[in-house]
Amino acid sequence: MSLVTTTQPDGTPTWIDLRVPDLDRALEFYNALFGWEYAPDAAKTGLGTVCLLRGRPVAAITQAAPAAKNPDWTMYFATADCDGAAKRIADAGGSVLTAPTDIGEHGRAALAEDPVGARFGLWEARAHVGCELVNEPDSLVRNDLVTPDPEPARAFYTTVFDYTLDLNKTLPDLDFTFLRRPDGHEIGGIFGFPGAPRSVWATTFEVADTDAVVGRAVAAGGTTDTPEDSPYGRIATLTDPFGVEFSVITRPA
Repeated sequence: MSLVTTTQPDGTPTWIDLRVPDLDRALEFYNALFGWEYAPDAAKTGLGTVCLLRGRPVAAITQAAPAAKNPDWTMYFATADCDGAAKRIADAGGSVLTAPTDIGEHGRAALAEDPVGARFGLWEARAHVGCELVNEPDSLVRNDLVTPDPEPARAFYTTVFDYTLDLNKTLPDLDFTFLRRPDGHEIGGIFGFPGAPRSVWATTFEVADTDAVVGRAVAAGGTTDTPEDSPYGRIATLTDPFGVEFSVITRPA
């Protein structure tokens, strides 16, 4: 278990949210999948409906506008200076889609897009530090950028967040590099995949039993591929009732 009670270092994935066309349906699905409960008075927080695991925030789900397209889980990088990070994004060739905005007392946020078209957010924490539980079953464990054009992405993220790149020697046949903070901590990676239809920050949740979660996803109205064993654990890609893809993994004990 990883309990997070303080602001994460700059460049660390710290929060995730999802905008969907049918909020009630989404809450039912993710409750069936992960057992999440939901904080009351969602409209008053400005964060959307906050998803709780053992009473602690792990994500948020929000009602999307009817015309919204391509829903995805959006990952937010921690930053001590949302405005400064937004400027670095623009200077490095990215686009700031939503300018830095205060979210009540919770923090300051922005939405952006990198030069290869992948969307992500920035989160300057105040009262809300982000995900308070990570790296345990039914919580966020990893985010990786999947893109058909990895080199501009690698240059962009190293410029904006001062990451270093580290070749993944475990999977030498794949075009995959780890992203590391200046202190050496791995925060995710960039996967160059020529067949990817678009660039996206892929979200992975840890689960206790991948096959059981796959069964629950299908029963709740989602679809999945066939679970596979990898050097990092047993993994499957799921699609929720709105077409949102994400992965689940059971890591070795």
